[in-house]
Amino acid sequence: MMIVLSGTIGAGKSSLATILAEHLGTEPFYEQVDNNPVLPLFYKDPKQYAFLLQIYFLNKRFDAIKKALGNDNNVLDRSIYEDSLFFHMNADMGRATQEEVKVYDELLNNMMQELPYAAEKKAPDLLIQIDVSYDKMLERIQKRGRDYEQIDQDPSLVEYYKNLLSRYDDWYDNYNHSPKMRIDGDKLDFVEDEADRQTVLKMIDDEIKKRDAK
Repeated sequence: MMIVLSGTIGAGKSSLATILAEHLGTEPFYEQVDNNPVLPLFYKDPKQYAFLLQIYFLNKRFDAIKKALGNDNNVLDRSIYEDSLFFHMNADMGRATQEEVKVYDELLNNMMQELPYAAEKKAPDLLIQIDVSYDKMLERIQKRGRDYEQIDQDPSLVEYYKNLLSRYDDWYDNYNHSPKMRIDGDKLDFVEDEADRQTVLKMIDDEIKKRDAK
């Protein structure tokens, strides 16, 4: 069983990956953030570092998905399938040139064509998207305390976060690599509330059972 998570910054993907991996006895794969040397630079100067940051993430996500596809039992807190959402948003915000977009799209397309040959498993078994409101997103960003993510340090992040959040419905609707499901991260606080956590785990277990029954 290979499960990939999706959702905006602060949705709780890493927390759910930890919870779900323990519940299912699987291995969690985490996106590299705290030790990412480019991310703080991007927040200081998005126009200069947007392309470099996305290439950094794309490389790490390609490596992670290859390893995950080669291991039959894991959870990824973010995957390569979600990568283009971020870069195309930054390009739409004027943070990348058309040449950079062209290079990125060609590289991503080449990587996606290679994935079926990278391992016996060809795609995830399930995508779980965590939906949160803007207020919940900010609450979790503030709680984890990374200075460069805080809107009081950089008010321009308000536009960035709202723009990012607005794109997830279309991205989810167009995702077609595996079965998929959504979790309301505002109503179900699986991080802090044990009852909500068990509700979420049951929802996921039920979805897995439906898949296994087919």
